[in-house]
Amino acid sequence: MKAKRNYIIYGLMLAAFAALLLWIVHLGHAYDGLGPGAAPSGEDSPVGLLYDTLTINLKHPLSLLLLQVIAILITVRIFSYLFKYLGQPGVIGEIVAGIVLGPSVLGHLSPETFAFLFDPDSLVPLNIISQIGLVLFMFVILGVIRRKASETLVISHASIIVPFLMGMGLAYVVYPEFGARHASFVPFALFVAISVSITAFPVLARIVQERNLSKTPMGMLAIASAANNDVTAWCLLAAVIAVARAGSVTSAFFTIVLTALYILFMFYLVKPFLRKIGEFYNKQETVSKTLVAFIFLVLIISSYITEILGIHALFGAFLAGVVMPANLSFRRVMTEKIEDVALVLFLPLFFVFTGLRTEIGLLNTPHLWGICALFIVVSIAGKMIGATFSARLVGESWKDSLSIGVLMNTRGLMELIVLNIGYEMGIIPSSLFVIFVIMALFTTFMANPSLILIDKIAGFRSHRRRHDPAHGHPRILISFANPENGPLFLKLAYLLYGYRLKDATVTAIHYTIGTDTNLLNTTDYSRESFSFLRPEAERMNLKIDMRYKVTDRYTEDLCALAENEHYDLVLIGTGPGFLGSYLGTSRRSLFFEAERRMNALLTIGSKWLTLGLTQDKIRILFQNMKPAFGVFVNRDIDTVEQVGVVLRDERDRTLLSFVETMADRMRVEINSVNAEYPFLEGYVSEKKAHFLLGDTQLSLSSRLKNKQFVLISYSAWQYIIRNERSLLHVLPSFVIVKPKEDDR
Repeated sequence: MKAKRNYIIYGLMLAAFAALLLWIVHLGHAYDGLGPGAAPSGEDSPVGLLYDTLTINLKHPLSLLLLQVIAILITVRIFSYLFKYLGQPGVIGEIVAGIVLGPSVLGHLSPETFAFLFDPDSLVPLNIISQIGLVLFMFVILGVIRRKASETLVISHASIIVPFLMGMGLAYVVYPEFGARHASFVPFALFVAISVSITAFPVLARIVQERNLSKTPMGMLAIASAANNDVTAWCLLAAVIAVARAGSVTSAFFTIVLTALYILFMFYLVKPFLRKIGEFYNKQETVSKTLVAFIFLVLIISSYITEILGIHALFGAFLAGVVMPANLSFRRVMTEKIEDVALVLFLPLFFVFTGLRTEIGLLNTPHLWGICALFIVVSIAGKMIGATFSARLVGESWKDSLSIGVLMNTRGLMELIVLNIGYEMGIIPSSLFVIFVIMALFTTFMANPSLILIDKIAGFRSHRRRHDPAHGHPRILISFANPENGPLFLKLAYLLYGYRLKDATVTAIHYTIGTDTNLLNTTDYSRESFSFLRPEAERMNLKIDMRYKVTDRYTEDLCALAENEHYDLVLIGTGPGFLGSYLGTSRRSLFFEAERRMNALLTIGSKWLTLGLTQDKIRILFQNMKPAFGVFVNRDIDTVEQVGVVLRDERDRTLLSFVETMADRMRVEINSVNAEYPFLEGYVSEKKAHFLLGDTQLSLSSRLKNKQFVLISYSAWQYIIRNERSLLHVLPSFVIVKPKEDDR
């Protein structure tokens, strides 16, 4: 009643104010035509006036900038997802998205749209915003890599020196054609050399992480080498920019001296001061906005000073990141405040701005494409020779040395930063800019396929011998989302395998979905993921191979891992939504049906693509998993004394080995969904002492009553959800097991 009264009062208030407003407007019409701002003539229709207003607003600089950002973000997300789906780093998709929105694709297919969306006069704000984003990115990323940089000077510096020298030679060859009209030889050659020498640490680190190599000696060595490489390359780039702006080494001497003094100032005065601040705030629950503002101020001032000195604002951001306190919590707070905005918003703007400068059509002759191929070959050869042979010299195997060489070839974002600096300074012409962009894309794109090829050539046979399933010891892979469930999965494995678990190879893997996970956090996440599993494994005297991986393709990665390493059984857990989708207890949004149909649409023609809105991921795993595959549904399992087994037909005979194992320690009852046991002929008379047969006169729910755990075959599960779904209400904790593909 009270609410109704309030609504009435509110309506009367609005009506009164509307009436007064109309009265004042009516009185004000008397002044129309008295001043210079006379009202428009009645010749313009309301529709025409609305059209004119919308047209003016649409062309307003702010409106156009916002439209550009919208188009960029949508396109970048689409291409990033597509390339992640293809097994490539998302950054490649983002770079390709920039090219697609540029003159090479959009400008060619729809010149009018391109001319409107990216009018040259509107690009200045876009460029400024993208540059600010780069400053923030350099502060975040390069503040991280210094923690990775360890004693890898031989590999990191060899992977710079060799391609740098080869780049200088290449510059000598192409200078008459590409550089003579734009810059003197020295700055041109230096920019070419640094462009083929750089490594994109963020891309390399992501590839290492996605391939589960971050904890291997090779992966750690590659990350550390790339970190040192980037630090050295950016110091070199600062010197190259100084020389390029001054015109000669001699003229750049004072710039380099001033820059060196500024570096000393940052390391010996600013860094200790920031360290004290970090130590103080490490004891605080929160980081104040004042401190955040101060750190941002340090970043901006550092960028400003290096820009004024004649280096580049990005080098100042790099220095600010390097001197940021090493205190983990402090650094994480600062990183998390910046990273998402820098990566999701600003960097796509930079990629697209680069794409606007990339006109593939400039390479319009076989000669130019030949030059492009030459640049690709030289850049790959330089990195491969420098990194591979230096890694081999320090004692790495040929396989690991080649892998490091491939990883050091990833250029991606860092290459584009260098290119844009050279382009803006007028040192690199448009045609050469396009060649370098193609080279950056190619060398980054080749990383994953090359690593796969190296694995197959160098280690495939030995890997198969090492993991031959014929040795008789079971190989078990468990995957769980909640760290607290780790011990439960070990107990489940013991329930199924019994004493054989002592000789088994058990691998526990935890997946974090989403490759945008902060690199700073992955070590902590990895440790936390197995914090409960580790003590339980020690108690059971089991050696567990614990792995942590970040991925956007959970189903595909899990199936590939299970198949490639020849596991006998894969066990995963599922959440409450799995049963809820069958029982109808899951909360459904207003758009549930639309989501369901969209999910079905996206999965057409693809066995991997899924939105994960329902139980589709589990369905996909059941369909594509080659080893035996089990899905565990925990309904507060405790002590297990009686076990129920539900089978269906001949395909389930292989699951009887689990029955025998469990029957040695507890009461086991086998049941058939169709009240018949023809698939047990011959087995019953031989093994009947090990189990009981369910009473076919009773319902299946009655037969499973008082059981603490149930083993259900996949074929029986399909029968249950079609014909006896009410059974799901009374089932205790259970595991659905699909037999090994070869055994079906």
